[in-house]
Amino acid sequence: MIARIDGSISESMERRLALLEPQQLIHWAASAFGDQLAMSTSFGIQSAVTLHLVTQIAPETPVIWIDTGYLPDETYAYAVQLTGHLGLNLKIYESPVSPQQMERQYGRLWESDDVEDLNTYDRIRKVEPMQRALAEQNVRGWISGLRAEQTDFRRQLPPIQRTNQQYRIYPILEWTSRDVYRYMEKHGLPQHPLFSQGFTTVGDKHSSRKTLAHEHDRQTRFRGLKQECGIHL
Repeated sequence: MIARIDGSISESMERRLALLEPQQLIHWAASAFGDQLAMSTSFGIQSAVTLHLVTQIAPETPVIWIDTGYLPDETYAYAVQLTGHLGLNLKIYESPVSPQQMERQYGRLWESDDVEDLNTYDRIRKVEPMQRALAEQNVRGWISGLRAEQTDFRRQLPPIQRTNQQYRIYPILEWTSRDVYRYMEKHGLPQHPLFSQGFTTVGDKHSSRKTLAHEHDRQTRFRGLKQECGIHL
């Protein structure tokens, strides 16, 4: 039996936890954080894997989904499909600023070539709702499906990361896209509808496109101007 974590985890324990297999790390997190554990999802191309891993071990874990108001219709449909398929305890959060209000005040920020405009968009539509969700759900352990090969920032992450009194847990950090695909095939998980159309990653409909041959996934997002939306920074 793993004792619930009420204080900080030692660096030596963090190093030991980093050696665990994904299922073992999730088992540890569920025991250590109890009802203060949550996970986040984008209902993107590879989201089903972490959702399946967690719900097989801790099915009541709150699943935080940030709805930007600009997601593709296919993503909304996929969210309904996976929620039913996996019985997700879904918690949906949105910006208090509607898309129409934001566009009236700032214009179509996503069309700008200024990265700071893109950052403003992300702060309004993604970062603020996520921070509010983590606070309202009283989250101390946050599971996410980030993978090292996705961006330069993620390549530097450890499998468990402490930020103040919160712990971020990345069970499939070292998995490749091939590992993800094999897991989905093995467990019969439904693919995102846009996967068959050539998308290897998808976010907002105005800032995502198909992946071209010999192109890195993240070049298809934000017109290649940035790699991260800010939620995980």
